[in-house]
Order: sequence, then structure tokens, then C-alpha cells
Amino acid sequence: MAKAIVQKDLPKVKELCINVLGHNYVQIERMGGLTNHTYHVIMEDGKEYVVRIPGDGTEELIVRSNEKISTELACKLEIDAQMLYFGKDGSKVTEYIPSAITMTADTLKEDVHIYQIADIFRKLHTCGVDTGIPFEVFDMAMGYEKIISDNQVPIYDDYLNIKSIVMKIKAEIDANCKITIVPCHNDALCANWVTGENGKMYLIDWEYAGMNDGMWDLADVSIEANYDRNTDNKLLKAYLKREPHDIDWKHFLASKIYVDYLWTLWAKTRVPYDGQSMEDWAIERYTRLKANINEYKNI
Repeated sequence: MAKAIVQKDLPKVKELCINVLGHNYVQIERMGGLTNHTYHVIMEDGKEYVVRIPGDGTEELIVRSNEKISTELACKLEIDAQMLYFGKDGSKVTEYIPSAITMTADTLKEDVHIYQIADIFRKLHTCGVDTGIPFEVFDMAMGYEKIISDNQVPIYDDYLNIKSIVMKIKAEIDANCKITIVPCHNDALCANWVTGENGKMYLIDWEYAGMNDGMWDLADVSIEANYDRNTDNKLLKAYLKREPHDIDWKHFLASKIYVDYLWTLWAKTRVPYDGQSMEDWAIERYTRLKANINEYKNI
């Protein structure tokens, strides 16, 4: 869904268009996104591009040089739109995906898209590249805890107990699963999946990409698109190219717990900037996190 244009962004968008594309846009509209300001621009010759301006406060959360490395890898693997410019501040210009359709939870449940997701993740996870960018979930969580504390954002009364349970689950999974650290996207929101001409699917926005357990990406999609057990089974089977075993399911569910644990804290860091919407988003994730802990205990 398009949003209102942020007027203070326009000089920067104009500057990027002139410096990167050779001339200014003739038409502009703001695209969706949680934290950044992203614009679809159309040039006088009809060519279309996407210009991104980094959102307020993102410098505390994102290492832009790392994002650039991961985006370049995604472009090389042809799973993202081609990038034309990436600035030190995180400003970015990319090709616009023709006939672009942003995915929703409903469309990501369609079999064709489940299989595309599995293919894209398998291509990314098996590319053999070490980007040198760590995505250490629990180190990041500690960093977010500090930001939350520094900004005096209230945390949940039972948080320390829930954190202790999550760490016990992590210890069990680490001891019983063969975990391979590979390049991951790490933030596979529905809005980060886009289809273009001929139904080709793209995975965009690599701000949080880095070396992680590949199961995180699968769990993230499942959460964001609200998959049920049947849909999860299709995704895991397509990705693994075999029927998932009990240990796969346990690994998968633990990864769902990690996803909501980290992004609950991330949302709390955004409260000073984005207000009640991020409080609501955090409590939604925290509630689901606790429900998945109960499900994990019953395996």
C-alpha cells in the first residue's frame, strides 16, 4: 500500500536520481515499508526505478556496509532486482521490478509460491559464499536489550523468565541438530517477496542479512505468512527435498521461537520512533512466542 510522501526526502531523491540516473524523475510515489522511506520513480523516458532513503534511527540497528555485501550477493544469484547504487548512509537505487506484485500472507500460501520460496532459499543457502557478516541472534538480542534500556522503554514483567526458557531450548537444539551456518536473508516479511513478469519471484531488502542457521529463514516465512502445519510441511518438504523428520520439526519450531524472540526486542527498540504501532507489533510476537514455547514442550 502506498504511503504519503515525506517532503524532506524529496531533495535527496532528486539528488540520487540526477547523480545515478542522469536526470530527475517526472513521477514519484511512496511504497510500503516498516522503517525506511522507499519511492517508485518514473523517468521522462518511461524507465522506472526504486529509490530508498534510510529511516530515522536505523543507524543504530543496521550496518549498511554489510547490507551492501548481502545485496550484491542476492543480485549475483539473481534473486533480487539489480542494484545501481548503494550509499554509505544506506540510500539505494535499484531497478524497478516490471509488473511488480508485493506478496501477502494469502498469496504466499499458494503452492507455486511455496515452491518458489523453497527454491530461492535453497539457492541462497547452498551458494557456498561466506559473506563474513554474522547474524548472531542472541548477541543482537543483547544489543537490542541495551537500546531498550537506554531509551527507557518498558519491557514485559515475565521477560527474564521467558528469556531463560528460550535459552534452554537453544541449548537443546544446538546439542541435537546439525546446524549449518549459511548466508540468510533473516527478515522474510511478506512485503519483502515480490513477483514480476512471467511470475518470477524476488526477495528484496537485505538489511538484516548475514550468516545464520538456514532454518531461520523458513521459520520466518511461516510466521509472517501465518502458515499452518500442512503449509509448513509443503515448505519443509520442498526445501529439504524429502519428508521432514521429527528432528526437523523440532528445529523448525525452535527457529520460530528465536524469530519472535529477536523481533519482539527489535520492535521495542523502534517504539521511541514509531510509537504504539510497534508496541502492538511487539506484543503480537511476544504472545506467539509464548504459545510456540508451549507447543515445543509438547513435542
